[in-house]
This record gives sequence, structure tokens and C-alpha cells, in this order.
Amino acid sequence: MLAMEYRGPKRVRAVQKPMPEIKHPEDAIVRVTRSCICGSDLHLYNGNVPDTRVGSTFGHEFVGEVVEIGPDVTNIKVGDNVIVPFNVSCGRCYFCQQGMFGNCHQANAMATAVGGIFGYSHTAGGFDGGQAEYARVPYANVGPTVIPPGMDLDDAVLLTDVVPTGYQAAEMAGIQKGDTVLVFGAGPVGIMAARCAWLFGAGRVIVLDKEDYRLEFVRNYAPCEAYNFEEIGDPVLFIKKQTDWLGADCVIDAVGAEAAGNVLQTITGRKTLLQAGSATALHWAINAVKKGGVVSIVGVYGPTDNLVPIGNAMNKGLTIRGNQTSVKRLLPRLIDHVQSGRLNPKALITHRLPMEEVADGYRLFSAKLDNCIKPILIPPTVTK
Repeated sequence: MLAMEYRGPKRVRAVQKPMPEIKHPEDAIVRVTRSCICGSDLHLYNGNVPDTRVGSTFGHEFVGEVVEIGPDVTNIKVGDNVIVPFNVSCGRCYFCQQGMFGNCHQANAMATAVGGIFGYSHTAGGFDGGQAEYARVPYANVGPTVIPPGMDLDDAVLLTDVVPTGYQAAEMAGIQKGDTVLVFGAGPVGIMAARCAWLFGAGRVIVLDKEDYRLEFVRNYAPCEAYNFEEIGDPVLFIKKQTDWLGADCVIDAVGAEAAGNVLQTITGRKTLLQAGSATALHWAINAVKKGGVVSIVGVYGPTDNLVPIGNAMNKGLTIRGNQTSVKRLLPRLIDHVQSGRLNPKALITHRLPMEEVADGYRLFSAKLDNCIKPILIPPTVTK
């Protein structure tokens, strides 16, 4: 089958790889019909995530048709078109039983923090991802969810990560009616977080980024106020001035490990890897939120250490919440939001590429070329 293969930092190719096989009675094999390149994949692509091994296939956002199931799979059947959450979760462990599917204790049992994630290094379990014609899906009674009749596949594929992560970012922020919500990052997740903030009752939404085309997109899509942080001076001071010197009620970090804006953070977190990514956005978030406010973290940071002003967080009485999104928990309400028209995920898709051009897709997205917001890959077996 055709699949993306990692060859080292900034080097990916489309190659022929062996077909996946059923390895456990609860496995399923899915013929992929849509797969995305995620902003989180760029952390792998750029070499910032530990134990990202040559030969790996990325891709934690994919949907497809079930073509084979193990003997113990009962919740889906061959022929079903399914949404595959990016979490690999058993559904039975202590954390899954609490709805924390992003923290499954069995799928990635050697880790003390992250659960299992498709196509996201051996740090997250070493599972091959869905940037391929076919993918093996473990625990197929738990994750895969049948796509409702009539739902566009472009909407469905964004329900695997982007929509749930943006929604959970707003949920974790504890937004109260009338709150001012600040979002760092106008990538797909930041855009969706800004949009979802209104669903929780926000009175004002502000987004900061440095790419003008992304700011224009989120300004229209969310809708919200959007500013280029390179043009406003100190972002923290700017937000204080915008909020009567109190700070935003809630701040969402939708950037993570490759944030720009601070030379020291960039050198230590992105160039020399002396810390687990550049924590510039998180630093700004802690300082820009009001006393007693909430910082919600969905931007990816690798293990284990980052330079953050934890003393400021303590002295300001902040609540800091972060997690990998529990997609399974959120899917029923998000499917309803999409079907009712409250959310329009497919509007984020700006580029559609055949899987054979996956290397161009990564280069396009990483370099922010051609006003790229969200690229999706179409396998050669897909005719529509």
C-alpha cells in the first residue's frame, strides 16, 4: 500500500509499505478515505518530539471504510464508514472509565504521562498512523464511530481532532457568560477554539498570531478580534490595555512547542532542544490572564521540561488545565453541532492533495505557503 514514511527531520516520502494485519481480536483494518496533516505533525516533522523513528507513518486524523475486523469486534462491521479518534484507548482502564480517553493507561502502558496516539512517535505508543491507504485500528470496539448518513467526509475527518481539540480547549478554559477569551495561535485548532468559545458564552474573543492570512481567516470564521503580535509591541501589555488592565478572563494556548516571539525560548526550545519546545505562548498566557483566571493548554509540548513563569501562576491564583482531547467523550455533541450548522469544520480545509504528494503537503503547511490553513490527503484508492 502507499503510505507516508518519515526519513528524518524535514524529510518525508510516499512509499510502498506492507498492508496492515489484524494482530489482536479487537483490531480492525480501515481503508482510509481522508487523512489530514496536523499542526502537531509538524513537531514530528521538524524533529522536536523524542523517539520519532525513521520508517514511521504519521497521521492521527483520518476516516475510512472498515474492510476487516477481528473476531471480538462487535460495535462496527465491515462496510461501515467510521470516524477514528486520534486517541488509542482501551475503554476499560481507570482513566477511560472516567471519560479520559486521551489518558488511557493500557494503550501506552510504558508511559507515565501521554496515552496512545496514532502516528505520533514511540513516545505515544509507536502506532502507525493514517497517512496511508490502510490503517490498523486497535480497540475497535471503543474508538471508531460510524459516520452519520449524509455527513460530508471533509467534516467527518476534522471531527477526529481539530474540532474536539478546539472545543475541549474552550471547555477547559471554564468560560463564563460575558468573559473575554484570549487565544494564542490561529492555526486550525486555535481557529476552532475561538469559534467554540462563543458556544460557552464568551462576550469577547481575541486571537493573536503573526501570520496575516491566518488572522484574516479567523477574524471572519470565528468571528473575533485578531491581531498580529509582531505589530502590537509587548503582547501582554497590549492585552492588559484591552481589558482595563485586568487581563483576559481565560487564555487558551493553541500554539505549543514551536511558538515564535522570544529569542531565548526559540534558541533553547527549537534550535538546541535544551527544553521541550519554545514555551513563549504559555509564558504570555500566564502573564496575560487576569488574577484568578484560567489558562487552557492544548498546544503540544514534548517531555519533560519547559521554562515557564510558574511563580507568576501561583501568585496570581491561576487555574491551569491541559490535556490531550478525549475525542470519544465529545463526539456525540460535536456531531450534533455540525449537523445543526453551528460548526462548519470543512471550511478550514484550504488544500487537497493526493497522498503521492505528501512531501509537498508537509513543506506547504510547515512553511505556511499559499495561505494554507488545513491540508488533507486523498489516498489513490478514493474516487470521490
